[in-house]
Amino acid sequence: MIRSSIFYSETYKEIERRIADFLNSQPEFLSARTVGSPRAVGDAIQNLLSDHFQAILGGLCVKYSRDFARRSMADLAFSDTEGLYYIVDVKTHRLDTSFNMPNLTSVERLARLYEDDANWFVVLMIKYSLAGNTVVVEGCHFVPIEFLSWDCLTIGALGWGQIQIANANTINIVEGNSRRAWMLQLCDTILDFYPREIAKIGGRMEHFERVKARWLERTE
Repeated sequence: MIRSSIFYSETYKEIERRIADFLNSQPEFLSARTVGSPRAVGDAIQNLLSDHFQAILGGLCVKYSRDFARRSMADLAFSDTEGLYYIVDVKTHRLDTSFNMPNLTSVERLARLYEDDANWFVVLMIKYSLAGNTVVVEGCHFVPIEFLSWDCLTIGALGWGQIQIANANTINIVEGNSRRAWMLQLCDTILDFYPREIAKIGGRMEHFERVKARWLERTE
């Protein structure tokens, strides 16, 4: 397993500080129209970070990309001096909302990405409040997905299965966690999840068999 010197040192915490300081140093960038929409605020924060993230990384970044399709795993991506490749998924969470369950990525796409140890899927979570039209960043996580404890993650029934943060108000970080251990937990979680989904589908099929039977009894 190739260990990233960014995440298996204090470097990622310094990046977190730089991100928070950068966003909090920006002049007001929201309008009265966008400030009430968490999606619009999230897009504004992501666009601002996209424009400046390479500078925030500084000498850690060798190659930087910011143009990805909406459904891509990445919002940003970069390669470091060790030849490792980082896909960054930017998430935002407004702290005065009671519940938020953001999607991270498909279990199948992550499994394919992690076939190469040089690839990293990184979650950049910005936690913010609002003071008028001004974003106030009160917390920031910049961590590989394997640092997210499974007690704050869940699987959503979309495609092969979608990894989700169960509640963005509670994110538990396991510093220095092993990718191997995390991926084995992912496999156990999925192998427990699929049989439950099969049982649900069986129940739905039985329901529509009954619906079909009722409609067969009817005349035109």
